[in-house]
Amino acid sequence: MNSLFASCFSALSLILFTLFCTTAVNGTSVELTFELADNDHQCFYEEIKKGIESTLEFQVVTGGHYDVDVKMENPHGQAIYQGIKKQFDSFKWTADATGTYKFCFNNEFSTFSHKLIYFDLQVGYEPPLPGVAEHATALTKMEHSTVNIHENLNQVLDAQTHYRLNEAKGRKRAEELNARVMNWSIGESFVILVITIGQVMILKNFFTDRKSTISST
Repeated sequence: MNSLFASCFSALSLILFTLFCTTAVNGTSVELTFELADNDHQCFYEEIKKGIESTLEFQVVTGGHYDVDVKMENPHGQAIYQGIKKQFDSFKWTADATGTYKFCFNNEFSTFSHKLIYFDLQVGYEPPLPGVAEHATALTKMEHSTVNIHENLNQVLDAQTHYRLNEAKGRKRAEELNARVMNWSIGESFVILVITIGQVMILKNFFTDRKSTISST
């Protein structure tokens, strides 16, 4: 999964294109990075059972002012979350009904800026030791250690993902700044060249006029 995200973010320096990088772990977590065009919106759907606790986390990686409109609806079409021009956010909720939940990302307020959006949808809780809950006995010391390792590894994966997102955002901003500095430098060089040529022409005219006056005398 880490190499997949690394390859996706390395492509940002070459060209912006429609990118779909998906990861599903045991059916409880889905991560997706996609490009949202200007004046466009995209919606995603997920089947969730009643009483299941879920979390949606999203972040604008690149594009414009790094903002996007987000709206989530329950199976009855009622809005349970709405964010206006958000750069990033995390929303946790418990499903009040079984059905298809809809969440949409809207970039219709932008006329020319494409956005690269990352989101992570976690549905329910992933048991660190599948099948252990079926036993009536208490967890052994080794099982406790396994649970701790599982939780720590999940934290490491989340930290690595956020690090890559921040690195991609910082790299994109650095590239944009570098392009602006380059264009400004080219403009300054052109202006200096024009001024230099103008000064040479003016000085040449001074000497030409003086030579003509001396010849007439």
